Amino acid sequence: MKTVFTNGCFDLIHVGHIRYLKQARELGDRLVVGLNSDESVKRLKGKNRPLISQNYRKEMLLAFSFVDDVEVFDEDTPLNLINKVKPDVLVKGGDYNLSEIVGAKEVLAWGGEVKSLDFYDGFSTTSLIEKIIKDVQSK
Repeated sequence: MKTVFTNGCFDLIHVGHIRYLKQARELGDRLVVGLNSDESVKRLKGKNRPLISQNYRKEMLLAFSFVDDVEVFDEDTPLNLINKVKPDVLVKGGDYNLSEIVGAKEVLAWGGEVKSLDFYDGFSTTSLIEKIIKDVQSK
């Protein structure tokens, strides 16, 4: 069984996330998603994030047929979780260079693959939040 691993905050899930996760799942038999905890998201994205709690974000991700497991992690990076899961394929979005992908050297060292998937420009939680704020302020 070929395990694929990816990670992220997945706050306000949008079509870019869905396309990315589906593409990741097609690379193996099982997709494990590392999900930043609420505290981890706050440290990475700011005090007003996440908008949606980790339990609800996890529930939404697990509702997708192409997501097999979701593991919440509290650190700023998923390295400990990657070492625990030992995926055959590690994936991140196309906005990451191979040298920037946390866990890449570890996965490559045990014979796995590291892939940078398509990036769907124009889709981001941050841009959605900014658009909502702008729309509310203009009324």
